[in-house]
Amino acid sequence: MPWFFLLSGLFMGWSLGANDAASIFGTAVGTRMLRFRTAALVASIFVVLGAVIGGAGTTHTLGKLGSVNALAGSFTVALAAGLSVAWMVRLHLPVSTSQAIVGAIVGWNIFTGVPTDLSSLATIMSTWVVCPMLAALFSMVLFTLARRWSSSTRTHLLAIHSRTRWGLLVVGAMGAWALGANNIANVVGVFVPAFQLKPATFLPGIRLDSAQQLFLLGSLAISVGIFTYSRHTMQTVGHDIFRLTPVAALVVVVSEALVLYLFASESLEHLLAAHGLPTLPLVPVSASQAVVGGVLGIGLSKGARGVNLKLLRGIAGGWIITPIAAAAVCYVSLFFVQNVFEQEVVRPVHYEISGEVIQHLEELGVNTSRLSDLQGREFDSARDFRVALFAIMGLRAEGSMHGIFAAARIHETFISSTRARDYFSSHELSTEEFAGIIALEGRRYRHDWQLDRDLAKVSAAWRPHTGRGAAVLNKGLRRKLARVHRAFQVTSSEDEIFPEE
Repeated sequence: MPWFFLLSGLFMGWSLGANDAASIFGTAVGTRMLRFRTAALVASIFVVLGAVIGGAGTTHTLGKLGSVNALAGSFTVALAAGLSVAWMVRLHLPVSTSQAIVGAIVGWNIFTGVPTDLSSLATIMSTWVVCPMLAALFSMVLFTLARRWSSSTRTHLLAIHSRTRWGLLVVGAMGAWALGANNIANVVGVFVPAFQLKPATFLPGIRLDSAQQLFLLGSLAISVGIFTYSRHTMQTVGHDIFRLTPVAALVVVVSEALVLYLFASESLEHLLAAHGLPTLPLVPVSASQAVVGGVLGIGLSKGARGVNLKLLRGIAGGWIITPIAAAAVCYVSLFFVQNVFEQEVVRPVHYEISGEVIQHLEELGVNTSRLSDLQGREFDSARDFRVALFAIMGLRAEGSMHGIFAAARIHETFISSTRARDYFSSHELSTEEFAGIIALEGRRYRHDWQLDRDLAKVSAAWRPHTGRGAAVLNKGLRRKLARVHRAFQVTSSEDEIFPEE
């Protein structure tokens, strides 16, 4: 039965492949520089590689927006997003799967009463503007340089044509890698907190953790979508918005690949931070928005003549409608799944306000002057806890809601060296990090932040970083800690395995 719930994630992957393959090879196929089958094969191979190897960063960011903790809930969220994207694909419009999954997660948050992390939402939404603008800027600059080079060279036209064809193939592969790394979070990110698999070794030296196994399944679904239903959307991007020359098509794909890479690469983020340079957030951005921005940049560099403004308005309208539709569809679907099909769309999560929780919040700088009214109380659901907070704090609670929920959430963990060896390899944790976990053997924790605190006490490897690049390094630390929390989580079925001390 648990595997059945993954079907909506696979459907979401199919929708992404059918829609966002246009962002990779749409310009190449639309200009007839590459055959569809060749483009689909290359895209499929590199999407899988990018997803499995580089998909963790954006998935963590999406999880901060809303952590769907029940398989039926994950199923419904992914289905709502997939249906919204499939509807737009049916209209032959390249829409944003990122916007669809974000809208669906917000719908789940509203239905369950879990507060949406407004900071993460604002960060993700800002990329909906920055992404196409960056792509347009890259496209304009690269196209201008390409025109100057072509006017100054005496290379034969056939040689230019051949080089452009190979260039489209290479940068398309790069774009497919970036698409897999950046957008796999849209496909199976909502399943990562709710569906835990033991690490598995597929080939000698290739060990995939739980999330990477989900990334593999999701990326294979993307490949099926590319092969079965992406041709029409490729035609829209590569031909209908603006008629592109082969060189212009190459410029668009390079621009799109650069944008996706900037928002997906943990290595680049660390490199920039280490040199004191500003970094971009690791968030799943819209490949469709990037390629449309790239195509528009070409049109603008030519004086905006020939740009199909009517079609662009339709695409922009789809970008606005998609997240709203996904949120609405998700909310209604969750009601039916929970009340008609009697499936658990959210696991019971309890919250408590204790003296220790209040002290922790004060250390974080949260105003706790009214929280003492709730001290000693435990709440059985996010909705009940939210109502109680509003009753004592009013609208002031909204600004610090996410932090209070995170501190008060009861998430029992039990540290076991056996489980540590099962779930973590030497490639995932350093010797010092692993030793820190083992030092806490046999301890049980009620809140995640208690485990984080004790890990920092016993090992410097788990302590927050300071100085240059600390913000980026601490993001990586939080991603590791999230994996630790999931690995040692205690469920009701494990009480005999992890008994009370």
